Amino acid sequence: MVGPEAIFERYFLPLYPEPLRGDLARSRSEDANPGNNPHVVAHLQEAAAIFAAHAASLLNRDCNLDFSDASIHRLSHALDESTIGRLLESPLMGSPENDLFNLVVHGSAYVGECIVKNHDGAWQVRKPLWESLVRLESRAGTGDLAVFHWWLKSLADKNVTIADRYRAQIEIPTFDPGNLRVIAAPDRRFSRLEKTPYHMLHQYLRANIPELRGVGEHFPSAERWEDYRFKWVGFTLLGEGRMLLIHGQNATGAHLFWLTADGFEKATYFPCDAFPDHRVESDGDKVRVHYRIEGKDVAQEMLWWGP
Repeated sequence: MVGPEAIFERYFLPLYPEPLRGDLARSRSEDANPGNNPHVVAHLQEAAAIFAAHAASLLNRDCNLDFSDASIHRLSHALDESTIGRLLESPLMGSPENDLFNLVVHGSAYVGECIVKNHDGAWQVRKPLWESLVRLESRAGTGDLAVFHWWLKSLADKNVTIADRYRAQIEIPTFDPGNLRVIAAPDRRFSRLEKTPYHMLHQYLRANIPELRGVGEHFPSAERWEDYRFKWVGFTLLGEGRMLLIHGQNATGAHLFWLTADGFEKATYFPCDAFPDHRVESDGDKVRVHYRIEGKDVAQEMLWWGP
């Protein structure tokens, strides 16, 4: 796999203005729009619109790029290993006609514009424009997000995608759990699922939580689910019935999956001993997971909408 530095040097560095090519720190820190000229920001908005209109031809699939948060996840899913490999081999390396160059610079504008539109972000213009940052204020504080560099890192590391970064740095810090629809009455109780094949999980959900629309596009696939080899699966409603926590234990640890009315939202994993079984407690705004690791009892506490 080609590293992010090599991708940058081959496809992008030759297109930096000569004075900045040897001073990248200046390119990434100097305000290129100190007068807040709206026409400069309009170039970024135009680049995002170009990406939304033409990405399908570069990716060989339509991701329905409608500037929603969900579109970032569709886009990220399209950037699979074979697509990235094909783009890395596109001709005219180091020129503005190169497919990978156009995908990344316009894609950076698109992801940034989604942050601006959906989460009140603000462009911090840099030169060249694809180095521009997006300033976001959230419960996590104020941060300047280098979206262009998300792309470079995601092209080089298939394990941390653009969607992963968007979820961690945008969706989670700006998430307002009070806006979630109630799935079921919070006092509803569920028995443990002792037989855990994928089809039986779906049967259980349809029978016991018919209000849930489904597990969602990003819930583990049938193959992935079978690989977990859960001994059992439990179900806990959280947040006055706004989220369903599905949790299972296998030989290596406890896996937790948070679902909203629209399906999968996030997941986490706690390595633990095979015995005793982990235990989940819900208490107001908090959820606690009790388990044992190397003979030591541990209690992990987090907000009910997850890590």
